[in-house]
Amino acid sequence: MSEDKPAETVEASPAESNAIPNGKGHEPGEEISASAKTPPAEDAEKETVPNSAQNASPHRTENTEANLPESQEFLSDVEDKKTTRFTDFEGKTSFGMSVFNLGNAIMGSGILGLAYAMANTGVILFLTLLTVVAVLSSYSIHLLLKSSGIVGIRAYEQLGFRAFGTPGKMAAGIAITLQNIGAMSSYLYIVKYEFPLVIQAFLRVDKPAGEWYLNGNYLVIIVSIAVILPLALMKQLGYLGYTSGFSLSCMVFFLISVIYKKFNVPCPFVDFAFNATSSGLSVNATDPGGEIDPACIPKMANLNSQTAYTIPILAFAFVCHPEVLPIYTELRNPTKKKMQHVANISIAVMYSMYFLAALFGYLTFYGEVEAELLHTYSRIDPYDTLILCVRVAVLTAVTLTVPIVLFPVRRAIQQMVFPNKTFNWPRHIAIAVVLLTFINLLVIFAPNILGIFGVIGATSAPCLIFIFPAVFYIRIVPKEEEPLRSVPKILAACFAGIGFLFMIMSLSFIIIDWTSGTSKASSGH
Repeated sequence: MSEDKPAETVEASPAESNAIPNGKGHEPGEEISASAKTPPAEDAEKETVPNSAQNASPHRTENTEANLPESQEFLSDVEDKKTTRFTDFEGKTSFGMSVFNLGNAIMGSGILGLAYAMANTGVILFLTLLTVVAVLSSYSIHLLLKSSGIVGIRAYEQLGFRAFGTPGKMAAGIAITLQNIGAMSSYLYIVKYEFPLVIQAFLRVDKPAGEWYLNGNYLVIIVSIAVILPLALMKQLGYLGYTSGFSLSCMVFFLISVIYKKFNVPCPFVDFAFNATSSGLSVNATDPGGEIDPACIPKMANLNSQTAYTIPILAFAFVCHPEVLPIYTELRNPTKKKMQHVANISIAVMYSMYFLAALFGYLTFYGEVEAELLHTYSRIDPYDTLILCVRVAVLTAVTLTVPIVLFPVRRAIQQMVFPNKTFNWPRHIAIAVVLLTFINLLVIFAPNILGIFGVIGATSAPCLIFIFPAVFYIRIVPKEEEPLRSVPKILAACFAGIGFLFMIMSLSFIIIDWTSGTSKASSGH
């Protein structure tokens, strides 16, 4: 069917995602009229998953699913089969597990860059910025949930389509693609730089002589082919949910270890005699002479050329918006109020973990902290057993997260390029292979993780957190319910303006930093 038909406005995600039903189980206009009749005060309580038939029959056969168009949840005879259009796990996720899943969606490699961000802003300024970004992220999710409740859509790209037609869908799809490619690149970048150090420590190789198994470029390709690709080829994202708990546990272990090491690393620290990863860096470990070394006094506020990366890094660390609507769909007895509570709790927990990881990472190394926190520990003792375990845990976590992040990218590509195609294994496999190949090339040739965090965080993250939810909200919420000059829409417009301001400022500072020739993002470690 063509995209200019009314029914297409509730087009859903590809069949492979299977977590985002839409409003097509209703007669045209049913969801909109129902929402319009519901007073705003009661809306949060009464709004449920648009396809209310989910409680009648939450199961769907594999054969039915295989025949669905990848851009549509339903076939043309939807009226006859309303009660058989749902996945095995839809609507069954408890409140606590939903908090867990969204927390895992928020938590990512961004946590490794936060200590560096604090070193370049100071403790107080960092805490202020972190709080602002967390609060704005929560408000952004509120806008998304309100918009999705009005039109009964559970896919980010389709909110864009409902608001602005094909250009809106393409813009959202491109932003999600860029954001998740940036996330996957950052994960594989960690594999590239941490995996060789782990093997080196296990084998006690003090002076590598160019062995291939200590070359990060080879290792990242091997991990991609042996572990990530098979998981990425699964048809359903739900099967990968079992890895999320382990992934989040690894990050908690990382946080506990960072706090512990703060009290075991002297300041100023002295580089280990063997320094394979930071040969260009040196630490002036001067004798304090009975006085506190100036390098060991935390700065409350600090501004320099690297401060430009702070907001992009923070924005990158809080992006979970493409996953909010699928998690909302899977929530048991969903309402907007309940899902907002899920989001607020998840953000609060991640906010605490982020601040603690940044604070203790910064208080361990102060001005010497690197853009990737774990990398800094190898400068003290590459054979430290605890840090070695942390490296293995983080490596495992990020490796298992890559396939999960790849699914929304593949869905976005299919929405943009193959909107009406049925599920096709060759295409399913080809997109995964092309994506992984591209990301591997990016990781092998990109200078370092800071450049990835900076550029992606300064472009797609503000779009997904600030701009798109706000403009979709303004366009989708009926004028009869909220006029353009109403307070909620004025706030949403200001919210979009903040996003544009963040994007322009961050990109400007980053470009100035790169062109100045002193950027750490334009050169390797």
